[in-house]
Amino acid sequence: MTNRIVIIAGATGLVGGRILAGLLADPGVAAVHSLGRKALAVQHPKLTAHVVDFAALPALPAADEVYLALGTTIKIAGSQAAFRAVDFDANLAVAKAALAAGAKRVGLVSAMGADSRSSVFYSRVKGELEDALAQLPFEGLVFARPSMLVGDRDALGQPSRRGEIWATKVSEVLGFLIPTNYKPIAADAVAKALLTEVPRAQGRNVLLSGAMQPTGQ
Repeated sequence: MTNRIVIIAGATGLVGGRILAGLLADPGVAAVHSLGRKALAVQHPKLTAHVVDFAALPALPAADEVYLALGTTIKIAGSQAAFRAVDFDANLAVAKAALAAGAKRVGLVSAMGADSRSSVFYSRVKGELEDALAQLPFEGLVFARPSMLVGDRDALGQPSRRGEIWATKVSEVLGFLIPTNYKPIAADAVAKALLTEVPRAQGRNVLLSGAMQPTGQ
């Protein structure tokens, strides 16, 4: 688990940014290759940032593991097709390219309720991606299914999400009544769970939101 080479897609996002920070701070990681549609502001001796077209990915550098944190909303994307192009197509393309580059383990930022049979479009796409990744010959797969995420989107230049704000306020007042899997969860907690589980993953591991909450939350 030392001198690992890692690929991450979506490092500018709420969870992806925390994953990137953790990878750069990990002495067991020798190099990190970040894939994004625009230049990355972060600079670090371990980090190589690649500006790519996810619809036409080049061959990727050799790697041991890959983290998939690309995501959007239908409102931001503008349509269901545009949403699917990011949340399904782009993530799956990176996974396949990373696999071809030697990656043996994958960590995915999915969502609570992910189910390919769901009548809810958002949940169905998330579930379809999980199913598609499970068909690839990775040695280990870790799917994190957080509930509403808590984090500073303003600092990332992202619009605040009304649902996340509402869920956080409700949890502050009625948190003791809310089942753990449904409580808002900090992006940092999701990142830490993936960073812990992915390097040692064998087979398929689904992390529900409650399991990723810090002890006592």
